[in-house]
Amino acid sequence: MKVLGIGDNVVDKYVHIKTMYPGGNAVNFSVFAKKLGVEAAFLGTFGDDKEAEHVENVLKELEIDLSHCRHFRGENGCARVTLEDGDRVFLGSNSGGVTRENPFQLTEEDIEYIKGFSIMHTGLYSHTGHIIEELSTLGVPLSFDFSDDFQQEEIDRNISYVDYAFFSCSHLTHEETEQFLKANRKKDGQILVATRGSDPAIAFDGKEYYYQTPDFVKAVDTMGAGDSFITAFLLHFLKSNDIAASMMEAAAFAAKSCLVEGSFGYGVPY
Repeated sequence: MKVLGIGDNVVDKYVHIKTMYPGGNAVNFSVFAKKLGVEAAFLGTFGDDKEAEHVENVLKELEIDLSHCRHFRGENGCARVTLEDGDRVFLGSNSGGVTRENPFQLTEEDIEYIKGFSIMHTGLYSHTGHIIEELSTLGVPLSFDFSDDFQQEEIDRNISYVDYAFFSCSHLTHEETEQFLKANRKKDGQILVATRGSDPAIAFDGKEYYYQTPDFVKAVDTMGAGDSFITAFLLHFLKSNDIAASMMEAAAFAAKSCLVEGSFGYGVPY
């Protein structure tokens, strides 16, 4: 199995300890997949600053394939963060930096490269909305993270192109989440999953709902917990075709990620 994260790479700058950690939804997916024992690649854009250099060096150390990434002059993606009782709190960002400023255009080489993967994952913060339709035609299952501050317009624009859709729905009740998933399923075979913080996650496959209570741990840092859940779910489901078992694996892996500083460690002072 080979998996591909497409889109965002950032550094998360923890202002209270003046330390920056590599991250970004697409990067996290690739790194967590590698940690779970599969070949992983990242396809995205790096700036030319120290932040970009740190992320790229860490990914190379972890043996993530970066062979089709782009480099531009300018700021790498960067977010400012603090922690409150282990929960990450975002303070602001540069909205993706060079990733936003240089919209990704797929080349023929990229397209042939992507066709060699078992699944690809991107999301709302990945600045890939303009190529989602094209990605959906390549014969590779497509996963999309709508995160927690999605608008219905963004769902409507992207949902029909994706095979797996993930949402953070802590703001919705159990019943509201079920209704939300059912209303937004637009494609045969599509699986929608909503994580809900400390409340049970809910998945919907068009026929039935599946529920998974989180594994509770004393969190060091919740950064990357959603990405780790998504990654473990997808990898297990591709092997097993079992939603309930995949959600159980996802909850266990997400709990472990909450014991690590940053999304997956590798902090350096800034």
